[in-house]
Amino acid sequence: MDSTHLLGDADRTAQLLYFTTPSITADGRHLVAVCEGGDGNPNIVALDLESGEERPLTDNRDGTLKSYVYFRGNPRRGLGKASISLDATRGVVYYLQGDELRRTDLAGRSRVLARIPEDQVTAFTHVSADGRRICVPTTDARALEDDTVDGKRAGENFVGGKRNEIISDKPSYDIDARVRSEGLSSYIRIFDTQTGELLRCERVRGAWITHVQFSPVNHDWILYNHEWPSECGIRRLWLWDGATHRRLRTEGRGRSRDDWTCHEMWTADGRWIIYHGKFADGTAYVGRVSPEGGDNVEIALPEAYRRYGHFTAGTMHPEWLVSDGYWHPEGGAENGLWGGEWITRLHVDWESRRIEWTPLCPHHSLWDCQDSHPHPIFDARDAFVYFTSNYGGGRSVRRVAVFR
Repeated sequence: MDSTHLLGDADRTAQLLYFTTPSITADGRHLVAVCEGGDGNPNIVALDLESGEERPLTDNRDGTLKSYVYFRGNPRRGLGKASISLDATRGVVYYLQGDELRRTDLAGRSRVLARIPEDQVTAFTHVSADGRRICVPTTDARALEDDTVDGKRAGENFVGGKRNEIISDKPSYDIDARVRSEGLSSYIRIFDTQTGELLRCERVRGAWITHVQFSPVNHDWILYNHEWPSECGIRRLWLWDGATHRRLRTEGRGRSRDDWTCHEMWTADGRWIIYHGKFADGTAYVGRVSPEGGDNVEIALPEAYRRYGHFTAGTMHPEWLVSDGYWHPEGGAENGLWGGEWITRLHVDWESRRIEWTPLCPHHSLWDCQDSHPHPIFDARDAFVYFTSNYGGGRSVRRVAVFR
C-alpha cells in the first residue's frame, strides 16, 4: 500500500505527538502535530482532515524547552515538545511553555493552568481518560546539568540522493547513575485540568521518570518508568496505584539484569500493559503484563528481526499492534541507520504466542534523531495508522489505511 502525505515538507517539518498520547481526535476529524520552520521555533498545529484547513494552536518564539529527550533545548524557555498531550475526546491540548503548564482548545484559545518549580526538568506528560487530570513527571534539574551532549556524527545515509548526518542527542554521562548516586528524585505531579490545582505530588527517590500514563479505566493508576536504568530488564516498568509502587517485570529469559525492556503502554481496555525489548542473548521480544502484576507473556521474535522499532496497541482491537520496525521483506534493500523501515500491523495470539505480521507500507524514516522516529499510532477506529517520516529530506506526517 501507499501512504498519504498530510503535513510537513523540507521547509517546515512536522511530526506526531509522542506515541503515548493520541494525535488524532476521537471523531477522526483533526490531526494535532508539531511543526517547525526555519526559525527553529516548534509550534503545535491542528489540521482539519476533512477541509485541509490548518490552525496554529501556539505562538512559540523561544525555541525548544530543555527536557528529556530534548537535551539541547533551552533551560526553562521554549515549547516543551515532549510535554504535549491531547485529550482526544474533548479536543483539548496540554503542553509546557517554559515553566508554564498550559491548555488550549482546537481554536487556539489557551490559558495557563500552573507553573512547574524552577529546580525541575520535565518529560512526557499524560491526560486521564476522563479529561480531569494531567500528569507531569519532573526530576531534580541537577540530573541534566553539566550535560555535554555527544554531538558526534554517528553515521551517514544516502537517501534520495541526499546525505543525512546522524547525530547523537544523548548526554555523554549516565543520568541514571547520577540520580542514584547523588540521591536525586523524580516527582509524579497530578494537576486538575480545569483549575490547575496540584492534586498529588508523589516523590520517587533515586528514579529518573520520563514516561507516565494513566490507566484508561482507573485514573488512580499510573504506569511509569525508570529511564535508561541499569538492569533495564527489571527496573524499567512500574505501576503506582495511588498508595504503593509495584515493579511489573522482575525477571526475564536468562539473566534478567542483562536484558532490557522499553516503550510500555496500556491496551485500550486497561487490562494489559504492552512492552518490548531484547533478551540477554539478543533476541527481540514483545510482551504484555497485567497491571495487577505477574501473568507476563513474552513472545520471542524471529532471529532476523533485529532492526529496532516500537509497538503501539490498537484501539478497537486489543489483539492488534502496529510496529515501525523488525519486519522486513526478505531480500529487500535496507536504508536507515538502525531502525526498521516498514509500518506493519500485528495480530497477536498471546495464548499460543503467535504473531501474524501484515505489512502496510514502508516508511523509510532514517531514525537519525528522536523526531524522525515513526512512532505509528492507530486512530480511534483502527481504520488508519498515522506515522512520522523524514524520507527524502523533509519530516512529515503520513497515514496509511489498515484495510483497502
